[in-house]
Amino acid sequence: MFKINIIPYTLKFKNPAGTSRGVYKEHKVWYILFINTENPTHFGIGECAPLQDLSCDYNDDYEKNLTSFCKLTEENQIIDVDILKNYPSILFGMETAMRHYTQTSWQLWESPFSKGEEGITINGLIWMGNYSEMLERIEVAINKGFRCIKMKIGAIGFNNELELLRYIRKQYTKEELEIRVDANGAFSTEEAIDKLNLLADLGIHSIEQPIKARQSVEMSFLCKTSPIPIALDEELIGINNYDDKRNLLEEIKPQYIILKPSLHGGISGCQEWISIAEEMDILWWVTSALESNIGLNSIAQWCATLKNNLPQGLGTGSLYTNNISLPLNIKGYQLWFNPNGSFPDLSSFLKNE
Repeated sequence: MFKINIIPYTLKFKNPAGTSRGVYKEHKVWYILFINTENPTHFGIGECAPLQDLSCDYNDDYEKNLTSFCKLTEENQIIDVDILKNYPSILFGMETAMRHYTQTSWQLWESPFSKGEEGITINGLIWMGNYSEMLERIEVAINKGFRCIKMKIGAIGFNNELELLRYIRKQYTKEELEIRVDANGAFSTEEAIDKLNLLADLGIHSIEQPIKARQSVEMSFLCKTSPIPIALDEELIGINNYDDKRNLLEEIKPQYIILKPSLHGGISGCQEWISIAEEMDILWWVTSALESNIGLNSIAQWCATLKNNLPQGLGTGSLYTNNISLPLNIKGYQLWFNPNGSFPDLSSFLKNE
């Protein structure tokens, strides 16, 4: 039998993380610990990391809801996925904690990645900032050896962002460097196609969420007419029933979907998205959503079992000054896990009852 402890924790960003929705300086998360009632050294940890302005399950009652679901899970000694499907960040934390608890190891899934034999190819993430800051971040990412970069746009003016992208293309062809852009819904529907045409001249691989979510007719039109493949991200948030997922993809017909377990239904919900997308020949990749290394480790190890050759979005583990230390390291353009590395002493968490 296990009991569950809930540990609130505030992650501190090394540098403010800018998005088109605002700037993050800290991120409150909740760690949940499944602890064996007879052997407290047998435990599993998961991370519930909602994004305040984005997650469908975040509200003023979040911690109250988390507590209720943890009590229910304690009573039943099993995770009720159906009850939790509309609470993706909580479901993901539960799934991770249970996986760690049952595996009794930080190697949550068996794969060449979890054995330290292979890395996962990832994109280099270029956070928003002023022009000079973004230029510096681009140069750092390229110098580190990334073959794919993802640049967030929508904050410093489209012409400035085009200039940055042209700077990259003057140095590297699209065969040498893949560029993804993430608009976070920053384009108006009226201007979107014109901006997409300008981006197409720069050999952009794909654009995430060019217009705001819940404009299915307009998004469907863009997916049909855009010269750049479109990836859905925010569009998937809050769509947690299987039939609703299928209906959305059938209506919009995107070229890609981007899957974040904390936002898109936990690991089980993301598996549903993948199965539907593959039936419809829609490509996909997996991305973390500002989790600490606890969540990132779970996402990466699950992702490694999926054998997806596209660059994944798993490079956010180094964002925080007070991250939980795990042997996850970026080498060149890949994320690696070292099973023989140093793992955290969670005794202080285990004592917080």
